[in-house]
Amino acid sequence: MNNPNTSNEIKMDADNLYREEMFTDNMVGTLRRLSPVTATGDADPSRSEQYVGSTQVMTSAGPLPLSFEIPAESLADAAAAFGDAAKAAFERTMEELKEMQRQQASSIVVPGAGGMDPMGGGMGGGMGGGNIQMP
Repeated sequence: MNNPNTSNEIKMDADNLYREEMFTDNMVGTLRRLSPVTATGDADPSRSEQYVGSTQVMTSAGPLPLSFEIPAESLADAAAAFGDAAKAAFERTMEELKEMQRQQASSIVVPGAGGMDPMGGGMGGGMGGGNIQMP
């Protein structure tokens, strides 16, 4: 979450408040409609409503929760765009997971891989013969 506060103080932005409503079809997922309001709770017509979809997709590792913004002008538009937005969110999430796996694979620490082993013992070599070392 973006935090415009630079100190350790936690403070809500009273100029950026939204009322939240949830809608569901009880099968595929939920839609949240975020309606902008003033600090007094009155409707704020100077800002647009926002729509956020939520669902979960079954993967081989279990259920994967997805949450995604849906560009829409109305609840009906958001419901109609739900499937495409969920698919795009799933594809983005899978790409992010693949990138995280690539980064994790490239950061694996191999014992004795820090340079040439002066004892010529290969995997950690020399005395102790390649015991696993914790970084």
